[in-house]
Amino acid sequence: MDPITQGLLGASLSQSFSNKQHLVTAGSIGLLAAMTPDLDVLIRSQTDPLLFLEAHRQFTHSLFFIPIGSFLCALVLHYLLAKKQGFSFKQSWLYAAIGFSTHALLDSFTSYGTQLFWPLSNHRYAWNAVSVIDPLFTLPILILLGLAIMKRSVLFSRIAFLWAVTYLMLGVVQRDRAEAAGWELAKERQHNPIQLEAKPSFANILVWKVVYETHNAYVVDAIRVGSSVKNYPGESITKLSLSRDFPWLVPGSQQAKDIERFRRFSNGYLAQDPTNELRIIDVRYSMVPNQINPLWSIELSPSATMGTHVEYAVHRDSSSESRQLYLDMLLDF
Repeated sequence: MDPITQGLLGASLSQSFSNKQHLVTAGSIGLLAAMTPDLDVLIRSQTDPLLFLEAHRQFTHSLFFIPIGSFLCALVLHYLLAKKQGFSFKQSWLYAAIGFSTHALLDSFTSYGTQLFWPLSNHRYAWNAVSVIDPLFTLPILILLGLAIMKRSVLFSRIAFLWAVTYLMLGVVQRDRAEAAGWELAKERQHNPIQLEAKPSFANILVWKVVYETHNAYVVDAIRVGSSVKNYPGESITKLSLSRDFPWLVPGSQQAKDIERFRRFSNGYLAQDPTNELRIIDVRYSMVPNQINPLWSIELSPSATMGTHVEYAVHRDSSSESRQLYLDMLLDF
């Protein structure tokens, strides 16, 4: 989730356990502690472009790291914010732990994937219930926290947290509706999917990108689940085959290892880019949900040495045509 939303949710829960005298300070500690786990984005390498993919939402987002991470936050925030307000260090640590604990769980409701049980497991939990940015989720929390401070009442903070939980549960319901519609669409095509996932499109829980895997291809569709269900049939692409698509790739080379790293990150949803035969794309994400137009990819080089890494690229489809297609689905035009 975006850092602002993470901070606001952490503040709402920390304030929910405070009183009106401690409301502002408890909320400030919870807000800053809840944003802290995303400092893992600073873990990067100039020579290994995939390192940040592996490090993001890893150890700082593990449930086992909450006591350590929140303690480090408390060490700083107690002396910056809380001590002058008469807080004990235990109180500061408590509010930091409450705020810090919301981060990984909220991230798990998105579709990126969060390693909740690292180092015991490298599995990325992605419950696909909410977009990484969703104003309808964030703005009510912001307004209610503002009221909590103005009115000096924890009631509004508790309502803010309740709204967050309610919206996430609604996202789960919407996801299940989209998946059910996706299975039905595949059945109509006489497809028998190996696996199928529904992911919220950008900033809403109305329009979903449904991706399913057949024996040799991935199929993507957009499905709008409002009062009724509406399908927007999409595209398909052949699944990646290294022996077919990259016959020159040397097994055991760094590029081959990087493909496997990217495969784990992408949950296997890989294909060769039809517009660039040296590029491997993550099929799961696109701006227009019924298109195969990736948000990120890796690019190989036939002339690379055994120790050379792949190149990583982020693609931002911000064309007016794509925006209009997306809005037409969202607004049901």
